[in-house]
Amino acid sequence: MAEPLKLVYNEAFLRDFGAKVKEAYDAFDVERFIADVIDSSWDELALKERMRKISETLGRYLPPSYEAKLDVLFAVDDGSCTGFPYLFMPDFIEVYGQAEEHWELSMQAMERFTRGSSAEFAIRPFILRDPERAMRQMTIWADHPNEHVRRLASEGCRPRLPWGVALAMFKRDPAPTLPILEKLQADPSLYVRKSVANNLNDIAKDHPSVVIETARRWQGKHPDTDWIIRHACRTLIRRADPEIMQIFGYAEDASSLTTSAELRVEPAALSIGERCELHYAMRVREGEEVRVRIEYGIYFVKAKGQTSRKLFLLSDKTVPGGSVLSGRRSHNWADLTTRRHYPGAHRVVLVVNGMEVAEAMVELQE
Repeated sequence: MAEPLKLVYNEAFLRDFGAKVKEAYDAFDVERFIADVIDSSWDELALKERMRKISETLGRYLPPSYEAKLDVLFAVDDGSCTGFPYLFMPDFIEVYGQAEEHWELSMQAMERFTRGSSAEFAIRPFILRDPERAMRQMTIWADHPNEHVRRLASEGCRPRLPWGVALAMFKRDPAPTLPILEKLQADPSLYVRKSVANNLNDIAKDHPSVVIETARRWQGKHPDTDWIIRHACRTLIRRADPEIMQIFGYAEDASSLTTSAELRVEPAALSIGERCELHYAMRVREGEEVRVRIEYGIYFVKAKGQTSRKLFLLSDKTVPGGSVLSGRRSHNWADLTTRRHYPGAHRVVLVVNGMEVAEAMVELQE
């Protein structure tokens, strides 16, 4: 099992970072800084709590003024402070830089620090406090020559950013985010395009019509734009939204798409942590070629006995009429950080273009 991600923040990391700060600011007390961070509560802190502990403690050992603190961090930011662990540097801005008089300096600092890690979480309190001002800044960032800064423009205003504070006003009305996404619809960076697609996918969960209209306008403009809308519409495709299925060329009448289908699971009873094999086969109706999306879904049993379906993609391609499609897939029933398994009867279904066409049962035991 992989080590928890929070372990990237350890004494060795803090000592290395502290040495860099010491070079830029001789009064910095590395040993006391480390001792204050790794106190009696440290082992119990989750990833983002450790990040915040570092940010808050660091500020106490830097010069008194916010401007002077940033001067030190700018000096430290020499190109070596890159990657996921340095997310605490944008977080430092969130902790110490939200005062009105610091707004412009904080925006400059985020633009700088996001290039080494990402300021997608740190920008959100600024958006919540003054949405119009923050979105003006992010519209400027959308034209920045650096891909990390352009990505911040999109990722920072995602309505439902994982691990981030939700932006309820954009869940209600995504209109302020759309001009930024329009600017980035054919961005040369895949890093940015993924963010645009994820932002649109967030919007699709609350305003599917907005994303459908965007997909219609953008489709065919550029191969990179086509990739964005395909990835952006993944939730709507899983829901088999009729308009989206039509846009992407899936059979309009999914109910008559298959003439036969079967699904078998072996073994039919297993314990949490074990694997099973899914075997499926289906025949497409005779006639013209058709685009077929094949998934399997599991109605996972929850803690209180209710079930919730999750889909897993098996195949997505265009095939001739009359084709027989078959295959197998191994499924792991081990617990994940994002999903815990519970004993009980789990219904497994074969889904073709959004319709359940075959099913089997799996008995999961502790």
